[in-house]
Amino acid sequence: MAADKNWTDYDDSGSSKFMRKARESPFVPVGMAGCLAIVAYGLMKLKSRGNTKMSVHLIHMRVGAQGFIVGAMTLGVMYSMYKEYLAPKDPGK
Repeated sequence: MAADKNWTDYDDSGSSKFMRKARESPFVPVGMAGCLAIVAYGLMKLKSRGNTKMSVHLIHMRVGAQGFIVGAMTLGVMYSMYKEYLAPKDPGK
């Protein structure tokens, strides 16, 4: 039953879960940081957008952020494929 389990050993706070996920796949935090940086840059440039419509500006910002995330995901997949298939294996393990 669930009452018999020892839940004191289970640490799943937000920061520990994020750090565990970041160690497993290091390109996730890179993608998140890049997305946030692009959004922050777009918001800073919001006042100086000239005669561009707000919707067009937001679409450009979204496309830039999505492009950065797709790039980070692609690099992450390539890195994991390298580790799994091409990296030299330790025969002692």
